[in-house]
Amino acid sequence: MARPGRAREPLLVALLPLAWLAQAGLARAAGSVRLAGGLTLGGLFPVHARGAAGRACGPLKKEQGVHRLEAMLYALDRVNADPELLPGVRLGARLLDTCSRDTYALEQALSFVQALIRGRGDGDEVGLRCPGGVPPLRTAPPERVVAVVGASASSVSIMVANVLRLFAIPQISYASTAPELSDSTRYDFFSRVVPPDSYQAQAMVDIVRALGWNYVSTLASEGNYGESGVEAFVQISREAGGVCIAQSIKIPREPKPGEFNKVIRRLMETPNARGIIIFANEDDIRRVLEAARQANLTGHFLWVGSDSWGAKTSPILSLEDVAVGAITILPKRASIDGFDQYFMTRSLENNRRNIWFAEFWEENFNCKLTGSGTQADDSTRKCTGEERIGRDSTYEQEGKVQFVIDAVYAIAHALHSMHQALCPGHTGLCPAMEPTDGRTLLQYIRAVRFNGSAGTPVMFNENGDAPGRYDIFQYQATNGSASSGGYQAVGQWAETLRLDVEALQWSGDPREVPSSLCSLPCGPGERKKMVKGVPCCWHCEACDGYRFQVDEFTCEACPGDMRPTPNHTGCRPTPVVRLSWSSPWAALPLLLAVLGIMATTTVVATFMRHNNTPIVRASGRELSYVLLTGIFLIYAITFLMVAEPGAVVCATRRLFLGLGTTLSYSALLTKTNRIYRIFEQGKRSVTPPPFISPTSQLAITFSLTSLQVVGVIAWLGARPPHSVIDYEEQRTVDPEQARGVLKCDMSDLSLIGCLGYSLLLMVTCTVYAIKARGVPETFNEAKPIGFTMYTTCIIWLAFVPIFFGTAQSAEKIYIQTTTLTVSLSLSASVSLGMLYVPKTYVILFHPEQNVQKRKRSLKATSTVAAPPKGEDAEDHK
Repeated sequence: MARPGRAREPLLVALLPLAWLAQAGLARAAGSVRLAGGLTLGGLFPVHARGAAGRACGPLKKEQGVHRLEAMLYALDRVNADPELLPGVRLGARLLDTCSRDTYALEQALSFVQALIRGRGDGDEVGLRCPGGVPPLRTAPPERVVAVVGASASSVSIMVANVLRLFAIPQISYASTAPELSDSTRYDFFSRVVPPDSYQAQAMVDIVRALGWNYVSTLASEGNYGESGVEAFVQISREAGGVCIAQSIKIPREPKPGEFNKVIRRLMETPNARGIIIFANEDDIRRVLEAARQANLTGHFLWVGSDSWGAKTSPILSLEDVAVGAITILPKRASIDGFDQYFMTRSLENNRRNIWFAEFWEENFNCKLTGSGTQADDSTRKCTGEERIGRDSTYEQEGKVQFVIDAVYAIAHALHSMHQALCPGHTGLCPAMEPTDGRTLLQYIRAVRFNGSAGTPVMFNENGDAPGRYDIFQYQATNGSASSGGYQAVGQWAETLRLDVEALQWSGDPREVPSSLCSLPCGPGERKKMVKGVPCCWHCEACDGYRFQVDEFTCEACPGDMRPTPNHTGCRPTPVVRLSWSSPWAALPLLLAVLGIMATTTVVATFMRHNNTPIVRASGRELSYVLLTGIFLIYAITFLMVAEPGAVVCATRRLFLGLGTTLSYSALLTKTNRIYRIFEQGKRSVTPPPFISPTSQLAITFSLTSLQVVGVIAWLGARPPHSVIDYEEQRTVDPEQARGVLKCDMSDLSLIGCLGYSLLLMVTCTVYAIKARGVPETFNEAKPIGFTMYTTCIIWLAFVPIFFGTAQSAEKIYIQTTTLTVSLSLSASVSLGMLYVPKTYVILFHPEQNVQKRKRSLKATSTVAAPPKGEDAEDHK
């Protein structure tokens, strides 16, 4: 037979939800979870989201609300069960729902100070009477809260902290990270077991710099958390340098329709700032990602999310493709195995102390409890109470559970130290801790140091902040699929950054870090020209011409003897050139010189061999040999002009450049002048003019030549010759074509100066040739000399514009040297060809004409003076 008790078990199970709801309904009206104890801790948790349409509270927050609240209950159970911690003292609690709204949380938190307010007003109640003389109804005094755990949102913590400090109640937050709360002058009773966002901002700045980004935008939810986080990031990036903020955009608390599309449009106003630093709540993060997808900008933005994003799936659910590559940061944490075991065993039967657990049960298992006040439609099943967390529903421990437990333990350790100091030898509370002084407790809280639930040290600095320790994650696709991807740990930050760049993956090229730069790096040979007021933006300006890149901001000109490298990052020696023997420019001058020397040598040899023949004697042997010597020197100067410049070569150039022409034109001038004087004198008398003898002619010729020699010697003494490398002569627009020219230290003017005296003699000789153009046929050399001088003048008139017209040419050294040597050779060839080639031809090929002819009749010669006695009849046929 079955036992009667077993027969009633199904009935009890069926009635259990109704009994639970009846009990929870009374507690829910009070709006708090209460645990009895000798010392009461307050707790503030966002069990519900912010309400809409004027309602204070919205839907239940299973993880951020219920998980965290249960974490405090779990921690209190463990503290109370620990015989070594606060022996004889049981910690109670009063846990409130903030509904994620700061004003509502403030109203709830006032219940923490009711006992203090009532305690201060007890004396005022003496003599109080209600209407009709009835004494006032006395209710049970509220719990005296010694410390508060919470709140979650920074805006809520700030609001509550302003009240709690008035009553000296210490407060320890498990999630509020706004840097503003580090101000110990305003929030002196506030502490937190999570690091402030100033550390998080520093970590995010370090991440941005490690990725090589220097131009980012910031996006923040309106409120203390978002605005303070962005402000800290901007301040730290400004102090660290190297990172500029393109835009700082704030998302309103109550966004209007289209607000997030507007945010994306604003971000695209600076498209180079692909990195987006985002301090925003989960809802805002999700809506920003949705707007980016709608704008077809998937993969454009490079998200760097704060701990509000962390490693959560809810902000990116169904938006994984937009989130691929996002780097997020989260305070270093660990999953607490003991809490998992505790929470997964919670049920409607064993967790009646949590008044919101029934609502969690319905939400978690997608069912309805009978009598919960809502109608269950056909698609929603009824809860049986036999469901189990983790078996009939998914379960993952919420990220701040560890910090809730650490906050409870921090207060417990502080109370324990305070108890040992104020109640030595006592088990349980002593009068020194009844009531507990908040200021004294705060000192003990700030002094605690213990290993927390995750094994990491828990401590506080002078501002009540925990040390900064963060894990860094990146959302990565798996096998090319974003939806099947997940968060991968890629680094850590604990005062310094350790980022595994090799583990990062990106859309596009998975291994190449995308850029977020205002301006692309300048190439080799380019300098940065900064944009005024934006230190991360610049224009790249090429170091053109002969400038090279000294550093990233400066271009300088290369020294005169150098030219820039092809990429303009440095300087290199400029190649040195000269007119060499093998140069095409030297071919024609050398050919003319060789032919001229051979012809001159032939003429001289012929004249010397037939020195006493009538033609040689008639041509004036002495001046002819001088003239031929000058012609030979004119041809020979070509070899000096082509030879490699040196001190000896330069000295020889100065001496012989004008010597050959001076010698030639001095002899021609002397001969022409003699003919002219004989002709003019013959018109007036039969007496021959003076200085017409061969000796006189030689003396005049050498006297005229000596002026050139003396001038050159004086020049050599005043400025000794040497070779120089002229880097300006072939300094072309294109540095690659630039050359240094090895040459003698003779400018264009000094070179013309060497020839100037010769040109003067040439012009003078031409004048006399013109004057002597009317001499009788008996003076057979007058007209050849005239033709020689006319042709020579034409040659040198053509030489001058060519020589000076090419002064700016890159081929100046070649053109001018070729022009000069060819002009000299042509002028020498004209003299040789006009005056001596015909005579040589007669001597060699028509020797029958090289005989003395009969004198003309006296009548024919009566009009001219007879040649001087002893003089060769050079002017007679």
